Amino acid sequence: MATVSAFFIALLAGLPIFIVLLLGTLVFLFQTDLTMLISSLPIQLYGSLSQNGLLAIPLFMLVGELMNKGGLTSRLMNAADVFVGGFRGGMAYVNLTTNAMAASILGSATAQIAVMSQLMIPSMVKKGYNKEFAAAVTISGGLLGPIIPPSMLMIIYGVVAYQPISDLFIAGIVPGLVVVAGFASVIFLTGVIKGLPKGEGMAHRNVRKDLLDGLLPGAIPVTVILCIISGVMTPTEAGAIASVMAFVMGWKVYKTIELKDLGAVFASVATSTATITGLIAMASVLGWALSFEGIPDMMVEWIAGLTSSPWVFLMLVYLLVIVLGMFLESIAVMIVLVPIILPAAIGFGINPIHFGVVISLATLVGLVTPPVGPGLYIAMVSADLKMMPLFKAMIPFLMAMAVSMLLIAFIPELSLWLPSVLLK
Repeated sequence: MATVSAFFIALLAGLPIFIVLLLGTLVFLFQTDLTMLISSLPIQLYGSLSQNGLLAIPLFMLVGELMNKGGLTSRLMNAADVFVGGFRGGMAYVNLTTNAMAASILGSATAQIAVMSQLMIPSMVKKGYNKEFAAAVTISGGLLGPIIPPSMLMIIYGVVAYQPISDLFIAGIVPGLVVVAGFASVIFLTGVIKGLPKGEGMAHRNVRKDLLDGLLPGAIPVTVILCIISGVMTPTEAGAIASVMAFVMGWKVYKTIELKDLGAVFASVATSTATITGLIAMASVLGWALSFEGIPDMMVEWIAGLTSSPWVFLMLVYLLVIVLGMFLESIAVMIVLVPIILPAAIGFGINPIHFGVVISLATLVGLVTPPVGPGLYIAMVSADLKMMPLFKAMIPFLMAMAVSMLLIAFIPELSLWLPSVLLK
């Protein structure tokens, strides 16, 4: 109890998450008379960062930074406009389609929402769309970032849960498309019920140029997935190749990246990587300390006492992760919870790869739910909106997200079929 109290007091005091985790670990060690383990903390911190899978994090972050710097989003938007821009509510579909394509490169929900809010919300408002609806579509599309590969959340889950990252990447493809279909259904129903602006024809557009210019960045995620599926490269090696492709594309093809820009790009990647790996190290130490008292086993027994159904267990996981996501960043939720509840999931016969998709989806909801909801705040600032009107506009998309999450939880094949076919 003292550990939990210290954790939430430090959290509410606004301390950095890695300090909160360290404080919780120290309080737990003193509370349980395990102070002799304190001298081993540096070794555990170092050991938790010695996994090869962690190398993929800065590499895929570098891909996102380079592609963002290279003007990826506007080119993807033009390509998406060719395919879906002519329908009623075309700009909303363009927004969603662009997000789906950008998700496979940026891999971060908050980064994607930040980029797309600046570009899509003003464009949609100019075309006659309600500002709240435009922001809601943008935020919802941004949630695809951590699911469609290559996904930063999947890399972190793979590292923390000791699962193959390549399997997790492929497992996220079909669930990502299910979520896209859910959001597209909301746009369609909104167009039918409330009416949305008609799309513009393509007669005035240089379709061939837009397609070539916009689909070229799509070669990056395609290369990553094909190399992983074929076994030619590990996810880490694929991330390195993707980084080189992104740099050459921005430097030589689009000429939007200069050599002098690399310093700022590398600094940004280094800072973000240090933050994530710091969280992983501290959470690993906390999990190591808890294991000495058998806390994970106690958690398994407690949950087993509540239900014997794996489906009810997954619903409880959804609820727990969503509640924690209201206060913690999605990566922090993932890092803290997975070592504790994964043994319970395995005990219920749930495939760890399927569980990784489930818990990744659950962490996304916290991005758009108060009081923290960073996705909401980003769009609020970009579109000059208040929280409640924006959150009301998000409700239909959250309902679609909930239906998608239930389908993915209850039909494991949505996550496991493609890896079983492509990674035999």
